[in-house]
Amino acid sequence: MAAKSPAIAAAEQAGIEFDVHEYEHDPKAESWGVEAAELLGWPPERVFKTLVVSLDERLAVALVPVDRLLDLRALGKRARMADAGHAERTTGYVKGGISALGQRKRLATLLDSSALEHETILVNGGGRGLQLELAPADLVRLTSAEVRAIASPR
Repeated sequence: MAAKSPAIAAAEQAGIEFDVHEYEHDPKAESWGVEAAELLGWPPERVFKTLVVSLDERLAVALVPVDRLLDLRALGKRARMADAGHAERTTGYVKGGISALGQRKRLATLLDSSALEHETILVNGGGRGLQLELAPADLVRLTSAEVRAIASPR
C-alpha cells in the first residue's frame, strides 16, 4: 500500500470500516474518475469524484458519480468551480487526489443523494490512484455532509 494519506488516517481514527483500492494512474487519462472506475472494475455510479467549489467565496467539496456532472445551479447562483491552486492549498491535497476526508482545512461537504442507493461507494483516498471504499452513511457522518441531488447527466 502507498504511504498512509491523511484521508486513510482520518478513516482509521474514526474507526469506520473501509477498504483501500489502488491503481496505476495515467496522467493523460481523459477523465481521472472514469479511469478509476474502469481500472478497478467498479460501476461508475458507485465511484464518486471530489470537486472543490466556491460558494459565495467560501470553499466546499462536492461529491458526484464520475459519470455525471456537478450541477452548479443546484448549489446556488454564485457557485463556481474553485481555482485549482486555492483548492490544493486549502485541502492539502493535489488536484486529482483531493479527498473529502483528512483535509488540512475541513471544508463543508455536499454529497449527491445517489450515494445512498449503494451499500458502499469509492471516494478519493487522498492521492491519485488511491480510492477508499466505505459506506455512504459513514462518509456523511465523518464529514457532516449535506446530502441532496447535485449531479446532472453528462
